[in-house]
Amino acid sequence: MEPRHRRLILLAVALCAVGIVWIGQGLGVIRGSSFMTDDMRWALAGAGLLLIGLVVGWIAIRSRPRA
Repeated sequence: MEPRHRRLILLAVALCAVGIVWIGQGLGVIRGSSFMTDDMRWALAGAGLLLIGLVVGWIAIRSRPRA
């Protein structure tokens, strides 16, 4: 696997993970003393970030070098 492809996959995974956490905090599923808890704006921002992560992952998978 070439380094560029690996970086895109890692970026996609990180974006999706952060997006899921933001959705959970925005919806109040993940509790804590964060200012993000129960704030729908963070759930929407997380959904956007998750979507971007999925697109980056899709691009990385589609552009992988063929053996």
